[in-house]
Amino acid sequence: MTSILALDQGTTSSRAIMVHQDGRVLAQAQHEFPQHFPEPGQVEHDPRDLIDSLLRSAREAIAAAGEQPAAIGITNQRETIVLWDRRTLEPVGPAIVWQDRRTAQRCSELRALGVEPVVREKTGLLLDPYFSAAKLEAMLRDPVVRRRAGRGELAFGTVDSWIVANLTGGICHVTDPTNASRTLLYSLPTGQFDPELLALFDIPVEILPDIVRSSGILGESRPGLLGTSIPIAGIAGDQQAALFGQGCVQAGMAEHLRYQRLSSGVCRRLDPRPSAGSARDRCVHRLGRRGVCAGGERLYRWRAAIQWLRDGLGLFDTAAESEALARSIPDTGGVAFVPAFVGLGSPHWEPAARGMITGLTRGTTQAHLVRAALESIALSSRELLEAMVGGTGLDVPRLRVDGGAAANDWLMQFQADVLGVPVERPDLAETTALGAAALAGLAVGVWPGTAEFGSTRRYRSFFPQMADSERTFILRSWDRAVSAALHWART
Repeated sequence: MTSILALDQGTTSSRAIMVHQDGRVLAQAQHEFPQHFPEPGQVEHDPRDLIDSLLRSAREAIAAAGEQPAAIGITNQRETIVLWDRRTLEPVGPAIVWQDRRTAQRCSELRALGVEPVVREKTGLLLDPYFSAAKLEAMLRDPVVRRRAGRGELAFGTVDSWIVANLTGGICHVTDPTNASRTLLYSLPTGQFDPELLALFDIPVEILPDIVRSSGILGESRPGLLGTSIPIAGIAGDQQAALFGQGCVQAGMAEHLRYQRLSSGVCRRLDPRPSAGSARDRCVHRLGRRGVCAGGERLYRWRAAIQWLRDGLGLFDTAAESEALARSIPDTGGVAFVPAFVGLGSPHWEPAARGMITGLTRGTTQAHLVRAALESIALSSRELLEAMVGGTGLDVPRLRVDGGAAANDWLMQFQADVLGVPVERPDLAETTALGAAALAGLAVGVWPGTAEFGSTRRYRSFFPQMADSERTFILRSWDRAVSAALHWART
């Protein structure tokens, strides 16, 4: 067998891709699942919907490829939490999604206590409702749930843990460092869940998963689930899997840094050794943010904006039509769109921010709104890159992109224009799934090493063409719109 099944469990849909040893996609399938918004600022999923949509996609992809995979690689939306019964695998309540803001007040209270410097030193993260710990703390306030957790009857995990538990029939309760490092409970220096952080959020150790390396066989799927037992050999959160899928496979290509209000996290752990020694010995770290600001389909705000324009306003029928609408006009007509539906992330970290459209006139059309939404992806990506470069002196000769938004040629050209550097798009834009496939394939020998895996990649480049004066005008308009969104949130 020379193919890998990559399972990509995202925020709005589940995807399965069969990746051949030569890098070709043999087959793929995708299914969306319902989003639940019980109250303003709250976002939930039914954990069973996540599994059902993922297994349905996996079975369809395997059938279409006509062969059984050598292994399974998993990538997932990060920070979303699930609590379930260890014996029955029944979820204890809904999954609380990473965009959920119900714990904003709790995070503010902890900041007021002065504990954020310690938290950041250990985790590389800020106290924000975006991360998992406060969500779990809120679920454990139910006294019945708390007692069951203390007796070891319940299991906690991010979505990767939930997937593995269901694939293995509850035999494996694990996570990897890329997901653990986004919980606010994981210490970067030690590579383990931290007792001081567990005490801060009152989390019982009995419910925590074991931390395993990102590439390595950790268990097998149940025989009847996907046709036969298949080794589960790779796990990585979506952002880190995409980084690996883009070919960032050498230690040092992404470094563990702290600057301004950017977050840090683990990119992957390939070394099979346990947690002894320094984190840098075992892990490659990343500087960056979760996708709450924009920049490809892996960044949720693009999906939210496009889905809202499509489903909420009915401006087009398919996401692919957005490119034609953007091309139909020379500019946005002064309209700026800040799609902060669930707040602004790094470098602003303002959970109270909400979406804002500025510059509307009687001449504004659906094309202006769509173009402004697409431009916001590129503009907020530049905003983050400026924060990174400004604080570290990083030389950025090019930007590699991935995800569904990367298929939009107009957007990729605009991204290159506002950055002023070339943008490279891989032949397979779904690099998140490809990264998960690579981690699993390396573990079972489908690829002998990272060099062989990297040799399967090809890229198309988009070069800057925009005049400096036009770029400056567009960037100033964007800055004004973001400032307006922040002012609205803080007054």
